[in-house]
Amino acid sequence: MSTNYSHDRIMKITGTAILTAVVVVLQLLGSFIHLGPFSISLVLVPIVIGAALYGVLVGGWLGLVFGATVLLSGDAAAFLAIDVFGTIATVLLKGMLAGIFAGLVYSLLKGKNQYVAVIVAAIVCPIVNTGIFLLGCKVFFMDTINAWAAANGFENAGTYMIVGLVGLNFIFEMLVNIILSPVILRLLAIAKKEK
Repeated sequence: MSTNYSHDRIMKITGTAILTAVVVVLQLLGSFIHLGPFSISLVLVPIVIGAALYGVLVGGWLGLVFGATVLLSGDAAAFLAIDVFGTIATVLLKGMLAGIFAGLVYSLLKGKNQYVAVIVAAIVCPIVNTGIFLLGCKVFFMDTINAWAAANGFENAGTYMIVGLVGLNFIFEMLVNIILSPVILRLLAIAKKEK
């Protein structure tokens, strides 16, 4: 029994390390992939996969790594110039909570149907990520958001936040998660059975 426990623990540590590296690489390379004016983020997929394979804590860890990479890469520079604490809190919380909630939803539903569990987790992850971002904008950056909205011809900041800041990127992240997360988890399950 201790051999199985050790093997499972090693597999979890190794899998978490690999997914951590994938999160960093996808976040750093994501700014180079564009759909029109939006950069395409694939980074939520390994967060969902890690949360499904290894649990809530790993999902939270991968989300935290995602947030730290956003901060270190300069992707949050416009917000850092306005409010350092608000930016750090928003960016780290949005990633971490996205991973935690994806893991919670998956663990609650997997006993009923694993396929449905991963799809719901893949939906929850970008919703939480984007929701915390929008909440952070409201709490820490509203004066600036109002100015940006006016400068870009929007009648109000709410419309600007939804259309200008998250818009198509959110929809694309959700679709990519819904498509790729179940497929990748299925492929990993098949590979594990063939061992």
